Amino acid sequence: MSTEIISQFSQLALAPEVLQAVNEVGYETPSQIQAQSIPPLLDGRDLLGQAQTGTGKTAAFALPLLTRIDVNKNFTQLLVLTPTRELAIQVAEAMQKYARYIKGFHILPVYGGQGMSTQLRQLKRGVHAVVGTPGRILDHLRRGTLELDQLSCLVLDEADEMLRMGFIDDVNEILDHTPKSRQVALFSATMPDEIRHIARKHLRDPVEIRIQTKTVTVDSVNQRYWQVTGTHKIDALTRILEIEEFDAIIIFVRTKTETVELAEKLEARGYACSPLNGDMNQPIRERTIENLRNGSLDIVIATDVAARGLNVERISHVINYDIPTDTEAYVHRIGRTGRAGRKGEAILFVSPREQRMLRAIEKATRQPITPMQLPSHDDIVDKRITQFKETISKTLEAQDLAFFEDLINGYQQEHNTGMSEIAAALAFLVQKERPLIVKKKTPKEKAADDQLMERERERAERSDRPDRNRRERPPRDDSPPVFHSHEVGMVRYRIEVGRSHGVQPKHIVGAIANEAGIDSKNIGQIKLFDDFSTIDLPDGMSKEVLKHLHKIWVCGQQLQMSVASGAEMGEERVSRPRSTTSETPRPRRLSSERSERGSERGERRGERSERSSSAKPRASSPRPPKKR
Repeated sequence: MSTEIISQFSQLALAPEVLQAVNEVGYETPSQIQAQSIPPLLDGRDLLGQAQTGTGKTAAFALPLLTRIDVNKNFTQLLVLTPTRELAIQVAEAMQKYARYIKGFHILPVYGGQGMSTQLRQLKRGVHAVVGTPGRILDHLRRGTLELDQLSCLVLDEADEMLRMGFIDDVNEILDHTPKSRQVALFSATMPDEIRHIARKHLRDPVEIRIQTKTVTVDSVNQRYWQVTGTHKIDALTRILEIEEFDAIIIFVRTKTETVELAEKLEARGYACSPLNGDMNQPIRERTIENLRNGSLDIVIATDVAARGLNVERISHVINYDIPTDTEAYVHRIGRTGRAGRKGEAILFVSPREQRMLRAIEKATRQPITPMQLPSHDDIVDKRITQFKETISKTLEAQDLAFFEDLINGYQQEHNTGMSEIAAALAFLVQKERPLIVKKKTPKEKAADDQLMERERERAERSDRPDRNRRERPPRDDSPPVFHSHEVGMVRYRIEVGRSHGVQPKHIVGAIANEAGIDSKNIGQIKLFDDFSTIDLPDGMSKEVLKHLHKIWVCGQQLQMSVASGAEMGEERVSRPRSTTSETPRPRRLSSERSERGSERGERRGERSERSSSAKPRASSPRPPKKR
């Protein structure tokens, strides 16, 4: 099967469970190494692949070999050898992610520095796949705690790196412990004589694949990266948007679902943005791109496939919110900026586990990617004050203010108030929605945030943890669906004003807060659609208030507020809270960030030293939208 005719993973004979996971992860088109490696590995052929880091080779061997595993056989069928424990963890977590719908599948990462008792316990229970470093694997073989008598496939990942680190003798010894009938897949960036000798000795009539990595210079783009730390990615992103001088931005994420989720979070913070993904029909996609081109939209959150062919000159920044799966995708991403002789900016979010990909990207682009520091609260305050002063200067230069001068002079005489006091009051009103002084969180608020993050992390771990004794899910409740807000104590309403009317979340918040007397902190999530929007408001609002809100006008449209129905919102079915205790609605900003906190903690849970029987997948005030 040639690579030219493979444009979708559905064209490959992968197991339905594996294909479902691939679709959910958001992979849309196989890379070169994947398109050429998956068919022969599915056929049971040995494979010799030459490919650099960042070409997508983990999925190239994991997807077909997971398809061939028989979970009814409780012994080690697949062994993956990696040169470092970091890579072993990364590969194990990727494989667990691809196998999330294979019931009963168990995988174990094995490496030095991890508690031996944990590894022994999991091996005794039985695992289908083991990913580890040569030294620790050999240790288990000598102890007799790892049996490879019935191994069906062995993968040598980054074989030249194992050679460089002095593991090649260990690799040969491990291969001698495997049955002659096993399948072998060897991947290496280079092919020195020692690696070719292993291939000749242990591989049988292998399919040879060589992927040429393109090196591209990107001189017109200034590349920077932020090392993901304890700060939430969404908080880091809003700080960067606050400080960076940008015209238009594309933010890249991995999956179609993430485009929508991140767009909602940024809209709730006052940014004019929209998702761009493969699920959008062509008219909506074209309208989104045109809005970005003409300046009515500043930010687009996109997947790699959705952004192909996107050519908008005003794109000044590309932000890689999720690191790409291969270097070629990165080059395509940052190619969206720095066009028509302009200088572009590319910012990459990199977790500690993704340092290898960072190095591969630097090699592919022939340019260093410099680290950047997140803007501090003081930086944000200074930026806002500078912008405020510039706005005053431009207004004094460009506007005829005679009428307002007379108005202010009259007010001063009537109330005997100092001119500076009047100016201060007007400045407060102008900046009310975007205070010049950014409030820092108190230790108590930080502690509450940390506690919430910990609860979300534990919940995410429980939901992702493979458990042999997990009970079957209870029968589905067939009672009529209740489409409440996802937040306790909140109700979701539909209002008849949307993106096509030019509305932004701040317009809705301002109107409802003023007209209904609701503190803006108690207004929940707002979702903007083309012709309508939804908003979460506290449960138990009086009929009089709701009747009044029904008649309010926003952006030339009457709200005509009504309780949202799940069917027309496209919402998932949500049960009413079982608890009868009353809960105070959480502030809007806190609630809108909960899911991000949970996912951020989920990404870091792979760093825990003690693991369960299966490796788990790794899972500030904004700058206002530009006025046009």
